[in-house]
Amino acid sequence: MKLSSVDFKNNEMLDKKFSFRADNISPHLKWEDAPGNAKSFAISCNDPDAPVGDWIHWLVHDIPVNVEEIPQGGPVPGIEIENDYRQKGYGGPAPPSGTHRYFFRVYALDIEELEGVTKKNFMEKVKEHTIESAEIIGLYKSK
Repeated sequence: MKLSSVDFKNNEMLDKKFSFRADNISPHLKWEDAPGNAKSFAISCNDPDAPVGDWIHWLVHDIPVNVEEIPQGGPVPGIEIENDYRQKGYGGPAPPSGTHRYFFRVYALDIEELEGVTKKNFMEKVKEHTIESAEIIGLYKSK
């Protein structure tokens, strides 16, 4: 499985428009070569370089199996969970200093719908049903 974006290449800088303090829009994501037995997809975006530890920027589950792409700014098919900004949906980069890494991941799941998903148990529930996953890393530095 492969994850890519027309908005940034792996380990390259994200444009300011994707940042929390600017337009705060999600970048384009496209995945391909998903396993044939996948029944749905999930997406996560986190920043492991945050001073408070792993900062959750975006959590989505129950993305229909026929979806293989999310356009810049959405719409996002599926259920978006509260992020660490205490908002549902995408919350862009806002590092206090230095360059941070933003791990965008897509997960192919063996189930159509996850039940009882919260920010706290998202990864546990997703990992329990992951067949395969892919990631792309964007970088961002506040100016």
